Amino acid sequence: MVGCGALKRLDAGHAEVKSMRTAVARKRSGIASMVLGHIIAEARRMGFARLSLETGSADFFAPARKLYEKFGFTYCQPFADYRPDPLSVFLTRAL
Repeated sequence: MVGCGALKRLDAGHAEVKSMRTAVARKRSGIASMVLGHIIAEARRMGFARLSLETGSADFFAPARKLYEKFGFTYCQPFADYRPDPLSVFLTRAL
């Protein structure tokens, strides 16, 4: 496995990107972009109008946040069952 990700249905029009991972040996090789692009395409195919995600606020997660921003995600308030948390940031984008 070089990378994986998951899509969780929140409601008929809204889904969440879950648990994106890239193998350590393949970091910075474009795998995360390919996985995220596939998740976005699949969410569109499934008829979702919005895609959101939660990730960490620490510096360790800066590359992930940069990737999400590159794909058009913008910062938002907590969604679904999430609550404000200083260790988390929330992003969303329309499809």
